[in-house]
Parts: sequence; structure tokens; C-alpha cells
Amino acid sequence: MNRRAFLRGTAAAGAAGTVGLAGCLDQLGFEEESAFANPPLVENRPDAVYLPSSRDGMGMYGMATDGDYAAMLSYTFPHRFWTVEATDEGKELVEITADDNLHLMVTVWDRETHTVLPVDTRLEIRQDGDLVDIGTSSLWPMISQRMGFHYGDNIQLPGEGTYTARIQAGPTSLEQTGAFEGRLGSLGALEIDFEYVRSDIHDLTFETIPEAQRGNSEALSLMKMKHGDDGGHTPMGQATSLEELPGESLEAQHSGDATFAALVSDADRLTDGGSYLAISPRTPYNGIILPFTSLSATVERDGETIYDGSLAETLDHEIGHHYGVAVDDLASGDRVTVTVDSPPQVSRHDGYETAFFDFDDITYTV
Repeated sequence: MNRRAFLRGTAAAGAAGTVGLAGCLDQLGFEEESAFANPPLVENRPDAVYLPSSRDGMGMYGMATDGDYAAMLSYTFPHRFWTVEATDEGKELVEITADDNLHLMVTVWDRETHTVLPVDTRLEIRQDGDLVDIGTSSLWPMISQRMGFHYGDNIQLPGEGTYTARIQAGPTSLEQTGAFEGRLGSLGALEIDFEYVRSDIHDLTFETIPEAQRGNSEALSLMKMKHGDDGGHTPMGQATSLEELPGESLEAQHSGDATFAALVSDADRLTDGGSYLAISPRTPYNGIILPFTSLSATVERDGETIYDGSLAETLDHEIGHHYGVAVDDLASGDRVTVTVDSPPQVSRHDGYETAFFDFDDITYTV
């Protein structure tokens, strides 16, 4: 429902634990044209993942496929979020504007492996064939506790009606191995028709989190959104689980409140007779990938450096999204030090905006 209406209504109703309100603004005494407003920002936020002040519902407009690509278009209330730049400033808050109608989200994945893809994603919206000025063409890569990794932005539509979203995805600039090799080298063009009705946004569920829980080291659960006739669920960008990683897994380490899984593999697709080192950073709790990060590694053996260089952001059908490099045979006792040279260049919603910035070096022993 309208979040400004919610905030006004709950101020009068008083605190009553977790509240779920939705729909029927007339019965609540609020006008449909009321502006959206953000829920309170948690005070004294930790430099880590934390539980925000509210849980928002989301709706799905539809999905489409083109070649290797599949995409889902979904929506929720306009949201504040933080963009991240590779500068000294670090991040910048994007506030809701008076003209924002909704927050549009696009999730893109590979049809063969069902892997969410961190690829350049652009959006244009047309109505009756005419281009609608929505103020954006490139969507922000984002992570949120409810939608995982996706692309999104707050959008201003001229009014209610039927629209067509034209999504351009790819090609990927990441290294590709296994089932990804030689694929995703072209653009995907996907079209999804949708009807924008203001009341659909207002009717979304909106729940507050009890004040005593806000700011706790925890995360909201991911949405489960079905698509297609087979009843399958849209992937949310979760990394390959620690239990399913192939090869020799090294003990997962933690830095910047991210979990860094690591493995050593001798698979032929990854290395020519040597070893392959893979590092897979992900969020705690929901295990969402952290793409567009710069990592480097140093491998030492008996005081001698046998590798010192960068790790390539890579897609593999078994390891999933990760950062890797082929090195000479890694031996028992080798010391691997991983450095985060720049944090994930992804925008963040509430609960993620204070995490994944300040990293200490991470050390593994093979």
C-alpha cells in the first residue's frame, strides 16, 4: 500500500508488533494520489548486513525469452537506494522523487543453466509504439534482501495504461567456462507487455519489522516468484552453495561481512594440467553473488611467491559466478592471500548499503 499512508496510519494506531496492511485505501481514508514515502531508516546501522525497518511485497508483470536469455519484469514501491562508484566518495543515496510511480526490476538469467547473469541491461518503455521518457535507459545493477541480484530503478510513467518494456541484455564481458563457453556473446532483446495500474502498487503488502529487531545481524528472506507454465521459480542470484562446490573446498573466510568461499580444481575445462583457484564471495544469510568486484591473489610456498596477480570474474556451470585464475599446481601447505582491490560495484537497498566496503585481506591454507 501507499507507504506515506502507512506511516501516518501506524502513527495513529500505535506500535503493535509486525503489521501487515494492504489495499483498499478508501476504507483506510487515504487518497490514491498520495505521494510515496520511505519507511524509517534504521538508526545506528552496523557496518554489516542488517535487518531493515520493513518488508515490502512485490508483483510480477511477466517474463520473456530470447536465445540464451530469459528475463522477468517485476515491480514494487518506489525505493531509496544507494549507488556505488569506484571513487573516494564510495556511495550516493538516491531518494524517491515526487514523480516516481514504482520501482521496476529486471532479473536476467541464462536459460540453459538457470544462472542469474551480471550483464549490461538496458530498458526502454513504449506506449502505443511511442517511446516513453522514463528518465533512464541503463538500469542499476542492484542487490536487495528480497530480490537478490537484479537490475532496477525508480520509474516515472505518464499515467495508467498498457505499456511494453523492451529489455536489452548482454553480451557478457565475464570469462566463461564449461557450459558457458562460447555463449552469451550477442545481445538479447526481450519484450514484456504490462499494464500499470496505481492501485496494484498500493495493494502490495507492506509489513513493519518490530523496532527491537531492526538493525540486527540478519536478512529478510528472498521472494519466491513463479514463472512460466512449469511453475518454476525465478532465480534470485544465489551463489552455488558451499556444499555443492566442486573440487577441493578450502575453509570459507569472512571479510567486510561477506562470505568468501574458495576451492582448488584440476578440471580440464579450467586449467591445462595445473590448478585452478576460484574465489566466490557472497552475502551472508541469503548467499547472493557479489559481482563487479576486483580481486587479486598471492600464492606463497615455503616463503617463495608462485603467483601474484588478479582474479578474473568468471561464469562456470558448476562453480557458478566466481573470480578465478589458473596457476601452477597448488600443493598442501600453500598460503593463498586474497585482496579486495575494489568493492562490489552494485547499488544496494536497505540492509546492504553499509556492508561490503571495508575488507581485510583473506588468507587460506591449501
